[in-house]
Amino acid sequence: MASPAPLPLPALHASHAGSWICPANGSARGVSKGEAVMAAADTPHLILNAPLVATRLGYPDLSGLDLLELFAFVHPAKFCVPTPKGLAHAVGLAEPEDGGDVPLLLQRAAAILLSHCEAEDWEEREGAWSVLQSLARLRWPWATVLAPHVRPPQSAEKWLFSRLPEWEESAERPQPAQVALDEAAIEGQLERLTGAGAERREGQRDYARNVGSIFAPRERQEKPHVLLAQAGTGIGKTLGYLAPASLWAEQSGGTVWVSTYTKNLQRQLRAESQRAWPERRADGTRPVVVRKGRENYLCLLNLEDALQGGFGGRAAVLAQLVARWAAFSQDGDMIGGDLPGWLGTLFRQRAIKSLTDQRGECVYAGCPHYRKCFIERAARASAQADLVIANHALVMVNAARGRDHAQRPTRIVFDEGHHVFDAADSTFAAALTGQEAIELKRWILGPERGSKGRRRGLAARLADVASYDEAGSEAIDAAVEAAQALPGEGWIGRLAENEPSGPIEALLAAVRALTYARDESGALDAGYGIETEAAGLDGDFIERAQAAAQALAEIRGPLIKLGLRLEAMLEDAPDWLDGQGRARIEGARFSLSWRIDTLAAWEALLNRLGGPADPEFVDWLSVERNDSREFDIGLHRRFLDPMKPFARVVLEPAHGVMLTSATLTDRAAEGPDWPTAIARSGATHIEVHPQLADATSPFDYASNAEVLIVTDVKKGDLAGLAGAYARLIEASQGGVLGLFTAIRRLRAVHGRIADRLAREGLPLYAQHVDPIDTGTLVDIFRDDPHSSLLGTDALRDGVDVPGESLRCVVMEQVPWPKPSILHRARRAANGGSTYDDQIIRGRLAQAFGRLIRTREDRGHFVVLSPAFPSRLLTAFPPGVPVIRLTLDEALQRVAAGVSCPAGASEEDVHE
Repeated sequence: MASPAPLPLPALHASHAGSWICPANGSARGVSKGEAVMAAADTPHLILNAPLVATRLGYPDLSGLDLLELFAFVHPAKFCVPTPKGLAHAVGLAEPEDGGDVPLLLQRAAAILLSHCEAEDWEEREGAWSVLQSLARLRWPWATVLAPHVRPPQSAEKWLFSRLPEWEESAERPQPAQVALDEAAIEGQLERLTGAGAERREGQRDYARNVGSIFAPRERQEKPHVLLAQAGTGIGKTLGYLAPASLWAEQSGGTVWVSTYTKNLQRQLRAESQRAWPERRADGTRPVVVRKGRENYLCLLNLEDALQGGFGGRAAVLAQLVARWAAFSQDGDMIGGDLPGWLGTLFRQRAIKSLTDQRGECVYAGCPHYRKCFIERAARASAQADLVIANHALVMVNAARGRDHAQRPTRIVFDEGHHVFDAADSTFAAALTGQEAIELKRWILGPERGSKGRRRGLAARLADVASYDEAGSEAIDAAVEAAQALPGEGWIGRLAENEPSGPIEALLAAVRALTYARDESGALDAGYGIETEAAGLDGDFIERAQAAAQALAEIRGPLIKLGLRLEAMLEDAPDWLDGQGRARIEGARFSLSWRIDTLAAWEALLNRLGGPADPEFVDWLSVERNDSREFDIGLHRRFLDPMKPFARVVLEPAHGVMLTSATLTDRAAEGPDWPTAIARSGATHIEVHPQLADATSPFDYASNAEVLIVTDVKKGDLAGLAGAYARLIEASQGGVLGLFTAIRRLRAVHGRIADRLAREGLPLYAQHVDPIDTGTLVDIFRDDPHSSLLGTDALRDGVDVPGESLRCVVMEQVPWPKPSILHRARRAANGGSTYDDQIIRGRLAQAFGRLIRTREDRGHFVVLSPAFPSRLLTAFPPGVPVIRLTLDEALQRVAAGVSCPAGASEEDVHE
């Protein structure tokens, strides 16, 4: 089929390399930024990724006909890399050779997308006409262009909420059978999963056999089988643990949970699991389910509110496009699922979050869409699944306060296990901050006057309970009255003017004043957040803390009474309480228990202030700031060792648990540091001796990689740092992942070199600069071998970019730990500088792991450090050449590629 003629509308493209315009029926020409801005302001142009083009032009008010919005309408729930090259691939056109070819590409791609709407085999036709009418009323720029191409349906289209399927109740799954896996059976299952003719990897076979041990029947209560398995990159650990997991699930009828830290690995697991399980069983149920936190899924009640006037302007357009997506989405996952990550950034990210349940406000069975809810469907599907793919935080929260004890995980594989400590640290933390307190107030009272949205207070959500049960009504009234003590709108402004309202704000005012008085971190002048330890507090501060604790107790008491009344109502149900009503009250009890626990943790934090320090905890005060602007103030408490609550909540109830990672142990000079790995697993807290396994990577790092330590880029020399990055990217011809420890330096370097590189055909993208989510930035980087990407911690872990697209990693300096109060306490308890070195080596090992992902990968790992400590070199795999050299010498090696044999005279080869 011949491609349609280009759409006769003007098109505009802008990048760091320049700007180009193509009239409706003409040829593209290069223009200045000023001329491009004037043209776009005068006439709507075809553009691709409006926020990014606006950034390139320095014109934030840019608007036009964005092809990404058109793509989201025509192909909802499908992904397109949001670049000219990605769009070309998505619609079947040739890649543009340079920026001057892009405007014509936009005109041709728009014509192809419009022609799809006229095709008889357009898969996403259902609902398109109705949504288009709504978008036309919102004056969406594409509506008039699309109208001639989308024909009206022959019969009225069903509303989205009528089309979505309902989930069905199912019988509770019986407890799993007690089975012991035979090693030969595990090897046979592994061979089936890897496929006929696959390379036989002994390391993978040994690994799979070791994993089988965690599925053995448990011998003693609260003493699970625990395996710590280090598996180097290339071992094939995913199939290595899916083989015994799938075998155990088949033989026992039980559920295995595989937990990850990054969304990228979840996507990979979902794909790999198809080797072991079909998409659906014979009865239509899914054997593999991905579970995430509630805040990741589309809330249908929030969407309905947005479609019916809760959103205005551009946000209302987004709501319509999300409704299009929801009808075709596999699971309603908006964060890392099949909703394109760039869709939110085309509008505003806050609008995407407003369509999810960010604040725990779900009314469960009280919702008219409860039977169609994506979250409830995933929860019920996971109860019947053989494999549940989740993240570390969800597994821990589910173990701690899951609504259904039968659904709590008992066989768990923690992949990316080196992050379990960090996930536990966040999960079991307590933070009494202004933002947290005001959210609690809104949950109890409802929104402030003049606020839009569907949020309802406790009284509105439980109105029928209040009318039926007098004691319950009194408890609700008491909670509402006591919640007036919590901070309200404008609280930060009142604190800045030293005019707090209520006991909690009075305490936060004291926190703010003391933190400013005592902070010595240097962050104050830099505009970052500041903190100070919660020690040496005067009498006035303690009195404020006690008054705040009393105010919190007066909220918690009525909530406990309300919970008891709801429990009594379920035990002696009135005639009018049907099954849906019972589910709603059970959901309300769950929400209540969560808030009661939070309040109790806050009270415990406040009641310890002024007394002797508890050696199990670290307490501090903070003022959170961004570019010197305050956005939160509060008191914080963390466990000195968060694996203690992890062991009690996650390990004790489990029957088998594995932590696995390529960097599970610290690579010290004496070899793998297993004692520290065991301590950081939590096993010692329940007196369990874990089984240990170590599978070495089969990759030839010594021949395929070099570590270059550049010694002549001075610390603090921003111009020199930017120049080094630019020259390294030029020498490598792109394919560089640049890792920074400070956002400010990242932005400064990007600003100095992006235009220069773009003119050489080497596009540079950056976290915290480009208006694109991190996942999409990585997709763009992976798609273009000539592009480079700058980022921070999020790019150091979990980024999987094999092949030519990533051939050089550059770290701006040694990744020292942030000298926070929490870090200081843990450093003192864990060996001082030895603890620092363990953290740094772990970060270096993870960053190096981005470089070599397959046997064919080759590349350089560059650290810009004049005085890189030799004791940190063990972070890199044995045999990798480590060379200290000047920038000019490093440029020669990067340009030549990895080809020099190990052992040359200038090399210090790490053994």
